[in-house]
Amino acid sequence: MKTSPQTHSPSSPIPPEPTLAASIVLPCRNEAGRIEACLESILEQEPPAGGLEVVVADGMSTDGTREYLQHVAARHPHVRVLDNPGRIVSTGLNAAIRAARGAVLVRMDAHTIYAPDYVRQCLAVLRETGADNVGGPMQTTADTFMEQAICAVFHCPWAVGGARSHRIDYEGYADTVIYGCWQRRVFDRIGFFDEELVRNQDDEHNLRLVRSGGKIYQSTRIRSWYHVRGSLRTLFRQYLQYGYWKVLVIRKHRLPASIRHLVPGLLVGALGLLAVVGLFWPPALWTAGGLATLYAGLALGLSLTIAIRTRLTLLPVLPLVIGCFHFGYGYGFLRGILDFVLLRNAPSAPFVRLTRERHTKVGEASS
Repeated sequence: MKTSPQTHSPSSPIPPEPTLAASIVLPCRNEAGRIEACLESILEQEPPAGGLEVVVADGMSTDGTREYLQHVAARHPHVRVLDNPGRIVSTGLNAAIRAARGAVLVRMDAHTIYAPDYVRQCLAVLRETGADNVGGPMQTTADTFMEQAICAVFHCPWAVGGARSHRIDYEGYADTVIYGCWQRRVFDRIGFFDEELVRNQDDEHNLRLVRSGGKIYQSTRIRSWYHVRGSLRTLFRQYLQYGYWKVLVIRKHRLPASIRHLVPGLLVGALGLLAVVGLFWPPALWTAGGLATLYAGLALGLSLTIAIRTRLTLLPVLPLVIGCFHFGYGYGFLRGILDFVLLRNAPSAPFVRLTRERHTKVGEASS
């Protein structure tokens, strides 16, 4: 198993000299139901002087995404489709970056749609601030009732932590931004994305950037809309992986874990430990019940606050959504400690599998 981030070494394929102003790099796999809207918004981008290309790294899709990408590439010469046999985001990003011909690299994701001036604003903010990486806040979009509930919770700091990227009104320097836009020389300096990471590759790369003296800037002018997970099951699995892989980032860089990373794990660990102790000492079950009741009360109060601010009809499912964020991340974090810190094992299979649900075939209506 690899133990260090992927870097730009002499054995790595040498990226071509820049011949365009910018390249959009887009990793994807099995994004039927999302890829069409994403690419439509990309094709509507205002091209900068000097030219723009789109490099898509497809993770061997099996749901019609690949065929759709090839169809688009045949009609639009500035769109190229590459294979990503590694299938995960980090390997796809690295493949696209190495093949890109732009002086500036603009990362995009397939489950997001972008304002027509997204690329233009990225380039402008990059130039005006002198930052090494720029991006916008994580705005969300939803179709179904459950997705609307997940969106409502998504921007609550008590539910998902206090990351500035979740604050849609924040403008200024930050530790990380979603997606990102860089001068390509940044990758010569600090290396590519860590291909050991299924999740958290953005955070890890931004951590390396900041530690090297770089700056990251978030601007409200850079607008996109992320489509959240569509069910409690996939949301739980997503945050399970976030918690799990965060431990490996912490271990690699010898970071102290922040309070927002520790609290979900402490909650899950305390409930689990009390339940086990309760098998031999019944009073521990009363303590576990009290802790669970306290958490349920706090989650219900937080849900009521969110529902009043957004939509009251969401209230019945909001506590479940909050629980998915907290218990998914908490259990994943504890399991990551077990695998990466205590046992020093290779990643467990359930934490490597991708969490996006397969949608209908491209061109069919989504259910």
